[in-house]
Amino acid sequence: MSTIFSQIVEGEIPARVVYEDETTLAFLDANPLAPGHTLVVPKDEYERLNDIPEDVADDLYDTIHRLVPAVEDAVDADASTVAFNNGEAAGQEVPHVHCHIVPRFEGDGGGPIHAVAGETPDLEDDELDEIAEDIESRA
Repeated sequence: MSTIFSQIVEGEIPARVVYEDETTLAFLDANPLAPGHTLVVPKDEYERLNDIPEDVADDLYDTIHRLVPAVEDAVDADASTVAFNNGEAAGQEVPHVHCHIVPRFEGDGGGPIHAVAGETPDLEDDELDEIAEDIESRA
């Protein structure tokens, strides 16, 4: 069964499309957090960022890079929060990779990206070193 985003890509569900190229599509979020809230998706269905082939990831970033200033300018935003929820535990509701471009305005009451995780862990230097080494060995 295809996701709602695949149905939008196929034209089965209407959307306010703001950009399209061979591999990506961008459209206004149907439940926006701010005016201009835009979603950018790869046209092919990938559940998580980890699943996207490198060439498609490059195309996805190119589209995001193009649209961030366009979205901000269109709604006269002071800034934007650009983010992915990568997996269900991170709040991803649609299992199709999508980037949120959320315009931000001075005094909008929104917080920084650091506010999304709840309590922050108290990690010792040796724990941080171990995590850094483990990530580096896998990259």
